[in-house]
Amino acid sequence: MNLSIVIPLLNEEASLEELFSRIDNVCRSNSLSYEIWFVDDGSTDLSWSIIENLKVQNPQVHAIKFSKNYGKSQALHAAFERTNGDVIITMDADLQDFPEEIPELYSMVVNENYDIVSGWKKKRFDNVMTKNVPSKLFNAAARKVSGVYLHDFNCGLKAYKKQVVKTIDVYGDMHRYIPVLAANAGFRRITEKEVQHQARPYGTSKFGTERFIRGFLDLVTLWFVSRFGGRPMHFFGAVGTLMFIVGFLSALWLGISKLIDVARGIYGHLITNNPWFYIALTMMLMGTLLFVAGFLGEMIIRTNREHKNYNIDEVI
Repeated sequence: MNLSIVIPLLNEEASLEELFSRIDNVCRSNSLSYEIWFVDDGSTDLSWSIIENLKVQNPQVHAIKFSKNYGKSQALHAAFERTNGDVIITMDADLQDFPEEIPELYSMVVNENYDIVSGWKKKRFDNVMTKNVPSKLFNAAARKVSGVYLHDFNCGLKAYKKQVVKTIDVYGDMHRYIPVLAANAGFRRITEKEVQHQARPYGTSKFGTERFIRGFLDLVTLWFVSRFGGRPMHFFGAVGTLMFIVGFLSALWLGISKLIDVARGIYGHLITNNPWFYIALTMMLMGTLLFVAGFLGEMIIRTNREHKNYNIDEVI
């Protein structure tokens, strides 16, 4: 099978039939064998009923129904486990992405041997202040921190080699950082392609400006995990040991100073009256706690196995 097209959705009843029709026409006209995986992320409208009707008439349609809204990353994770195509395309269900981009994305992965081709909505039809400006700032920060130079991390239209989606683990809100996760896993042939974008023809956006705050927090998490996630002792242990040594040397200096005073016949100066005593004590305690945190992190990594944090009601 050439293509697996993964489409997470939430309350998109108005766009689903048109979206499927356009995908089907594009794939047939380019002689691409394909399957579609819709992931209903807790819709409360008629989205699931429409998908069931599409499935009856089109065997290439598959779908996963979540029991409630878990988020885009969980939706992608569930679909990635089930895809069979050589190339996996992800796209949103709101028709802001153009299915007509699919053949070129597929070609870049297959013929130019890219691991990931990420869409770049260079010309956006979104609100300038609430989406465009924050998006530019967010993407600039993501490029700087991650070292992956893409203009539009958050674009839902992407193409992946099958090996990529079968290797990485998409969790939390990390869907926007899949290229970074892939790069950390050794998939370095990552590029981008300018794609068309249009204003949403139906419904309203399911994401607010708070996604950028979550995005920055996830970026910090990803930076830390990519460097120390496999060996937390390298971070916590190193910092904890350094703090303990500084605290211990400070306490040693206080002790030696006290002995020198006694040798000189100077009495009455209590070590506990010196603020350095409490600084040294605090640093030794914090150093010990950080070291223990690193040790516990190592134990958790060795005992914690992958688990799903979503509940699937139905798969068709």
